Amino acid sequence: MSIFTLQSVKKDFGIKEILKDASFSLDATDKVGLIGTNGSGKSTLLKIIAGLESIDSGSLMVNSGARIVYLPQQPDLDESKTVLEQIFADSGEQMALVREYEDISDRLAHTTGEESDRLMSRLSKLIQQMDATGAWELETNAKIILSKLGIHDFHAQVGTLSGGYRKRIALASALMAEPDVLLMDEPTNHLDALSVEWLQTYLNRFRGAIFLITHDRYFLDKVTNRIIEIDRGDLYTYDGNYSYYLEKKALAEESVISSQKKHQGVLRRELEWLKRGPKARSTKQKARIDRIHEMQDREFKQTQGKVDISNPTRRIGKKVIELNQITKGYEERTLIKDFTYTFNPEDRIGIIGGNGAGKSTLLDIITQRIQPDAGTVEIGSTIHMGYFDQHSEPLLAALNENQRVINYIKEVGEYLKIADGTQITASQMLERFLFPGSQQYAPIHKLSGGEKRRLFLLRVLMSTPNVLLLDEPTNDLDVQTLAVLEEYIEDFNGCAIVVSHDRYFLDRTVNTIFEIEPDGNVRQYPGNYAVYLDFKQAEAAKIAETANTQPSKSKAEPQKPKATTPANNGKPRKLSSKEKRELETLETKIPELEAEKAEIEHTIYHQPPAGYTKLQELTEKLQDLDREIERSTERWLELAEIASN
Repeated sequence: MSIFTLQSVKKDFGIKEILKDASFSLDATDKVGLIGTNGSGKSTLLKIIAGLESIDSGSLMVNSGARIVYLPQQPDLDESKTVLEQIFADSGEQMALVREYEDISDRLAHTTGEESDRLMSRLSKLIQQMDATGAWELETNAKIILSKLGIHDFHAQVGTLSGGYRKRIALASALMAEPDVLLMDEPTNHLDALSVEWLQTYLNRFRGAIFLITHDRYFLDKVTNRIIEIDRGDLYTYDGNYSYYLEKKALAEESVISSQKKHQGVLRRELEWLKRGPKARSTKQKARIDRIHEMQDREFKQTQGKVDISNPTRRIGKKVIELNQITKGYEERTLIKDFTYTFNPEDRIGIIGGNGAGKSTLLDIITQRIQPDAGTVEIGSTIHMGYFDQHSEPLLAALNENQRVINYIKEVGEYLKIADGTQITASQMLERFLFPGSQQYAPIHKLSGGEKRRLFLLRVLMSTPNVLLLDEPTNDLDVQTLAVLEEYIEDFNGCAIVVSHDRYFLDRTVNTIFEIEPDGNVRQYPGNYAVYLDFKQAEAAKIAETANTQPSKSKAEPQKPKATTPANNGKPRKLSSKEKRELETLETKIPELEAEKAEIEHTIYHQPPAGYTKLQELTEKLQDLDREIERSTERWLELAEIASN
């Protein structure tokens, strides 16, 4: 059964035709991924379906009674509400009961006498109503979803939170609404890898239809069963996930090229016949001449999405960047602790970690935007850095919005010299970045958010860096641009350092992973993100085996990147008596902590307490346990490695 249907929809913004003759429908079981280059009209199409954007002609028919929830890239939230109040803003009677329950519970703590008795009487009735309407489950589910998305302060005021946290609150609200159709514009932006994995699993179980825009190709592969591509106003449907789309797209492009070559061959022969000057003495000859004119007028849509980034050259010396015992923290929290690393010209580094772990801080230290609290940063004399900042919007916003696109690029350089010695003009590079001539002379304010990000990336690359730093480059960039950016990094003649939560992008671009841990340690893993996951899984399996069986130290060493251990006079260091006792204590302590954690998780997810206060206490206890297990495990690994020498 179709939930909504578009028929011959047209949409034109004057300088760009967004939809020419768009027709498609969404069924109740569809999970559709919408892809296309930035500025192609993906977000506009979602807004049309959500009823927020008008159409020039055609029709949009929505099944009566169907509930559609739209999650935009920049959600508009009530800044005066708390996180929970925002989540339950559209939950009707159930939320009213929850809010009243919370209010009375708070007042009871400061009330005595008759007023206390009256409140207790009302509280008793509320509990019965909440049991009857399932309000307890509503509140518990909301807190679980928020926790999975990295939000633990449920009473924080929305106005005090960053844009990333607001997006997660809006996402939680959309999931809690359980609509017939979820329209989501870049739902994975601002989520770390664990949250993306959880959302992926959640949407796989979602019983309604999904229509989403995302640059995360693993996410598209796992969640969608249909891909719709928007290309210069036309829609193309592929009945499968992203991998299926790539396969069929390649075949379709080959077919178009073959048809175009065949067309050109036939037209060439026909034109040769026409040059011989045949007279239209018969109806057949006249029809043949008319057909030749029609063939001359036929246009083939050229392949789009191949953003050609030519790799410029700039000499890079042996000394790139040296970090020596870097430490950086804010207030009482240490983000980076005693980190030392010497970057090489061929390095491809991926930096990962939870939200707020210090990933962007590390890049800012490397680029010397901020100074470390301790340690030194040394930059080689030949180094020229190109920094694609995830917070590029303020830089673009600070520009003259009436500045022409091409002038913004020419500020960096009129020409770009590439490896084969040839020069490419700024206009040619803009063409390769899918900015046609008509758009190059348009003011920047005419560009979409994604197009501005692509323009900023081009400006960074036009500066011919030999050290490239990319902070969340996949946010708001389309999949076509990302694919070619990955090829650019692969051939890049210099050092590349990437902060990203995009698993696909990290697998394609890096050969070393830096993980910033909660205590500020930066742990190194050889290989891309998939190899890193293998390390973590093997490590977790070893820890679980140790916790269950407590094997001897010689068998307990987990598989992990080999660390160097200080030596004394060339001999491996041995554990002191105090360290031996500490190791034995940890071997008993870690299983106990894991068991306590499992018990609390079972309570939260399967037997949640009735009141918010108790649930909050359990959630905070769980967070404390996670931190303690992390610290204890790290110390156990360190001591176990020394003991095995």
